[in-house]
Amino acid sequence: MTAAFRPANYRDVGEMLGLWFDVSPIPAGRLLRGGRFDLMTTAGDLGSPSTILNLRRGPDPAHLPGVRYVHVAAEDDLENYDTRQRRVRSWLGKALSVLATPDLAWPVYVHCTSGRDRTGVVIAAALLAIGVPRQVVAEEYMLSDGADPIAIDRAIDGILDWLPPTEFDPTRLRAALGSGGRGRAG
Repeated sequence: MTAAFRPANYRDVGEMLGLWFDVSPIPAGRLLRGGRFDLMTTAGDLGSPSTILNLRRGPDPAHLPGVRYVHVAAEDDLENYDTRQRRVRSWLGKALSVLATPDLAWPVYVHCTSGRDRTGVVIAAALLAIGVPRQVVAEEYMLSDGADPIAIDRAIDGILDWLPPTEFDPTRLRAALGSGGRGRAG
């Protein structure tokens, strides 16, 4: 599939981390991110995820066979970048707990509507939790169309104040993202 038909801000996080690391802490093909995928007709259009983590308020159309759909919606009034708020941290903890689940089927596609704001904050929190340097996390986020450097810096500040979290085990997350979890890796 050509990039023109991919969701907004679609990318392979492990592959992108290869821009900064000789060996990416996340294998290519394992963690995918982007926007809504309503027009995609096969899981292959999204990089063949086994699990889709939806951060939007509404449910995903469950039209891709063989994919597990997980919904961790942010509340309507949450400011996703204000990671100092207890409610935002709770939401982040729920999303990261999904990724840290030992029996989660991989690869995972994480998305919101545009693949930038909610998705960007969840991916930033995951990367920071496994020890990816702040500057790399900010630069990975800035690969998204319409990215706001001030907003992600504010979000990163709050995430770093929150880590290590009580909602999930960063060691499990590191193992899962690094291919220690069950399922297939790319």
